Amino acid sequence: MRGDYLPRMPIALERAALIKAEAHRLGFLACGVAQAGFLEQEAPRLEQWLAHGRHGSMAYMADHFDLRLDPRKLVPGARSVISLAYNYFTEPKQDDAAAPKLSTYAYGRDYHKVLRKRLKPLISFITDRFGDVAMRAFVDSGPVMEKAWAQRSGIGWVGKHTNVIREGTGSWFFLCEIITDLELAPDPPATDHCGTCRRCIDACPTDAITPYGVDGSRCISYLTIELRDAIPSEFSGKMGGWAFGCDVCQQVCPWNRFSTPHQEQEFEPKPLLMALTSDEWRGMTEVAFDTLFEGSAVKRTKFSGLKRNVEFLRAKPDE
Repeated sequence: MRGDYLPRMPIALERAALIKAEAHRLGFLACGVAQAGFLEQEAPRLEQWLAHGRHGSMAYMADHFDLRLDPRKLVPGARSVISLAYNYFTEPKQDDAAAPKLSTYAYGRDYHKVLRKRLKPLISFITDRFGDVAMRAFVDSGPVMEKAWAQRSGIGWVGKHTNVIREGTGSWFFLCEIITDLELAPDPPATDHCGTCRRCIDACPTDAITPYGVDGSRCISYLTIELRDAIPSEFSGKMGGWAFGCDVCQQVCPWNRFSTPHQEQEFEPKPLLMALTSDEWRGMTEVAFDTLFEGSAVKRTKFSGLKRNVEFLRAKPDE
């Protein structure tokens, strides 16, 4: 530790406290700080994950390897990574239990758009309070290992399903980051509380989860969203009815018994969407798709992708 670091700590602590207080006022579930630096532990894990093809056809995951591991390459002179969590837990479920299923995060407006909007006043607060500081915000975008930074900043630990879990809260939240050259007092990293539990591993319909690892090429979220080719026949009858994303590993996680409903109006599901029957899903037209999913993350699959997914769910395992 540098000799001149300790005298500045009270200032760094005060800055961090002010930013956290404003983040909570703006509706964020949690806010933590980590010292910007090279992710030594994550580097070999990422390299091995890529080498084994766990990223499937997501070629972009292999891009900007160095940037992913060091935020100082994204913001020159960066000293701090501010991690934030935003609740999206939703109690309402689709009316027709037999209808193709959407991941809960896709019920409302695209979270990328919502969180960018929610981050703007926090960024303005930092600028107004601390002057012209260098910073960049990321919402599940850019080469940022958001889960690693969430754990380092005390937001929560990376569970066996590789989602971030917050003690007493669960895992139904989005992550975003602000990388800045502003010196802020770091928080202690979160500790692991998964214990011997393996519910997420045992419940995964496609056996994509190993302890603290996910084979992305087998994950239902990947198969229904990221994969642009035909879904491999080996997954026929194993999709659990999911047409966009998958929530199984979160649904079975014991920590999510502590989840509380979000307060974000833009995440509220459209009643028309929730009321769709199985027949209406199968007969959906592109016009209906555009209307139902306007501003939604589901638009990422395009109509052709969602239609492919719904038809795959209807196919018999031996087809």
